[in-house]
Amino acid sequence: MSPLTDRKVAFLVAPEGIEQVELTEPWKAVENAGGTPVLVSTDSGTVQAFNHLDKADTFPVDKTTADADPADYAALVLPGGVANPDFLRTDPGAVRFTKTFFDTGKPVAAICHAPWTLIEADVVRGRRVTSWPSLQTDLRNAGAEWVDQEVVVDTSDGSTLVTSRKPDDLPRFCETLLEVLSQEKVSH
Repeated sequence: MSPLTDRKVAFLVAPEGIEQVELTEPWKAVENAGGTPVLVSTDSGTVQAFNHLDKADTFPVDKTTADADPADYAALVLPGGVANPDFLRTDPGAVRFTKTFFDTGKPVAAICHAPWTLIEADVVRGRRVTSWPSLQTDLRNAGAEWVDQEVVVDTSDGSTLVTSRKPDDLPRFCETLLEVLSQEKVSH
């Protein structure tokens, strides 16, 4: 049996602006490990991914933040893209959905610009994190210790946060995500 069999992982995205590879690579990693990725967004229908600034593929939404219960998921993945987390951090439902994972001690993995959503959820204070370099001042102002590393795992406050800087970090980001998930106890 695979380490993630019967475990669902929420991937929270905005209706558009998701960096496609930051969605699809962790998604494949979870699937290949036997888990079930679930695409959660603020709106139903489809979401528009991008390859940097160019439109890429669309993906069907499985659940909206209004209908998704964080208790149903083993973890949360926050893909980047500039517009994606910028939109999510202005949506109270998305921020609440994100914060619940921290409140319940479930792992969260965020890459590139995704920590903007974490800042809005007020969950980075006292944590060691990384991100796309342009977010370092925002993260420091929110009380985080920002470092320039491929992947950072912080286990403060009883929950695990995995952060990475950019698409080039995806192999290590995905590997670390799977390591964290395989160590977590199944809570449902």
